[in-house]
Amino acid sequence: MKTLTKIILAVITVSFFSCSDDFLEPVPSSVLSDANYFNTPEEVETAVINIYDGIQGVNSTSTNDNHGIMYEFYLTEMRSDNTRTKASEGEAAQFENYSITTNNGIVQDYYASFYNVIYRSNIVLANLDVAGSSAAAFEAEAKFTRAYAYFNLVRLFGDIPLIDKIISPEDKETAYTRVPTSDIYELIVSDLQTAVSGLQDGSKYRASKAAAETLLAKVYLTLNRYSEAQTLLESVMNPGRGFALEANFKDVFFNEGNNEIIFAIGYVGDTTDSQNFSAEWLNAVGRTSGVNYVTEEARLALDALGGNRTMYSYRQDITQPSQYQVVKYIPDGDTNLGINPTSTDPTKAGNDWIVLRYSDVLLMHVEAIMAGGLSTTSSNALSSFQLVRDRAGLTTPVASISRQELLDERRVELAFENHRLFDLIRMGEAESTLSAFSNANGYSFTSTDLLLPIPQRERNLSNGLLGQNPGY
Repeated sequence: MKTLTKIILAVITVSFFSCSDDFLEPVPSSVLSDANYFNTPEEVETAVINIYDGIQGVNSTSTNDNHGIMYEFYLTEMRSDNTRTKASEGEAAQFENYSITTNNGIVQDYYASFYNVIYRSNIVLANLDVAGSSAAAFEAEAKFTRAYAYFNLVRLFGDIPLIDKIISPEDKETAYTRVPTSDIYELIVSDLQTAVSGLQDGSKYRASKAAAETLLAKVYLTLNRYSEAQTLLESVMNPGRGFALEANFKDVFFNEGNNEIIFAIGYVGDTTDSQNFSAEWLNAVGRTSGVNYVTEEARLALDALGGNRTMYSYRQDITQPSQYQVVKYIPDGDTNLGINPTSTDPTKAGNDWIVLRYSDVLLMHVEAIMAGGLSTTSSNALSSFQLVRDRAGLTTPVASISRQELLDERRVELAFENHRLFDLIRMGEAESTLSAFSNANGYSFTSTDLLLPIPQRERNLSNGLLGQNPGY
């Protein structure tokens, strides 16, 4: 059992942050509250751990629960050209064909989940006065998680409310006033700079210095601050930091906590800290008709460019040979691929969700050196690029790297890990790529589909304060 989960299980009886109808005002699940609970550093740490529990989400089918990162693939991978539903049914199909409505429950769940993570982070930051010598470390950890949540939300929704402290239920102005993305990014950068300064390396399931540097580098790439991103990435790449590519691509996902992992959300099979998203991707063992199935476009890219990564990225559905499933997070094992199951019940799977890993760092390093250009021949960029390709068995040296080649490499290396949509947007290729994909498949993509709708439920609660994104 993972160390983080041990702590979560140990403090669950005193955890007082439950998911309620209003994500800004969680209701205590016991007589404890933040007003009378925090008296020692140990009690503050329970709140720190509880932030990760919020990201982890609740393994359930209840629409009253926040499912955290378990629903992220709908909003990212299934809005790219990588995945789709198996049967084009229900709310899930809205993501693949770009017909998302303002009442989509999956969008609402993710929005509420990650504002709840922000709330949990703000609770920690409001109680640092009793944290003693651990205050700086707890502050850094809470600001990392808050920045992580805001970075996901701002990329998905654009202008959003900025809540950087505990607010009262009466403060509708703060809760529902959307601020410019530039203001959100200002907070994200500030929070991550604090995290970089205040964290140490060590954990892969809690915030670390390397995780903060890597996430801040990705933020800087998004903001076209390339030289700052390069400096941070080269810090993580220093051999003394201990990160390296796994020799076998399969081990990245099925030898959990390995040297390639920088930050992951831990799950434990057959417990309350399990996940169900990977079962949903397989139809035969999930509760749905199958989601996050591999598109023909992604399959062709992997066949052409994946090298030895391909067999551990997707597989043919045995029961329906015309369909293809994601392998990286397969919960019930595959004897042909040497993959063991992570639980006795696939809907209570133990596969970790990897947020940041070292190959992402290497490919971002290429992007930072390219600095928005169309190509690079930099020896440092070529070296980072070649490391990733060598591991895939593609050992022929490259003399230059184009933007398209970098996008292609990121696609096959990080397939189905929720990077593709953000990569396309960040590198300015989303509209052209997704328009072509949409036209080829009879979908209805337009440029306004690059942002999700603000959930109608939140707009209703705001009494007119919370505006809507164009196109919805």
